[in-house]
Amino acid sequence: MNRFKVRFTPEADLLRLFDFLLAQDSAAAEKARAAVAKAIELLEVFAFSCHWALGGDRNPFLRELIIPFGGSGYVALFEIENRETVTLLAVRHQKEEDYH
Repeated sequence: MNRFKVRFTPEADLLRLFDFLLAQDSAAAEKARAAVAKAIELLEVFAFSCHWALGGDRNPFLRELIIPFGGSGYVALFEIENRETVTLLAVRHQKEEDYH
């Protein structure tokens, strides 16, 4: 079974997400970190199982992973670069203002 290496762009700013929660509730921040870490492990093996990202040029290698957390969750936008690499482009909370 092929395992992808997961790269992170600067726009995939996970610390921003966790810092926001940490200011509110440290236990929730740790649970969110664990949920995102588990999702990243999923990408290492099952990147092609995620659905295509909406919009754009319908690039079949541009995909989204829904990460359940609490009453909503996160959405990770990523691209399957090649047989070895998945690049995490952005991670947003579904309740963020710029999430569509």
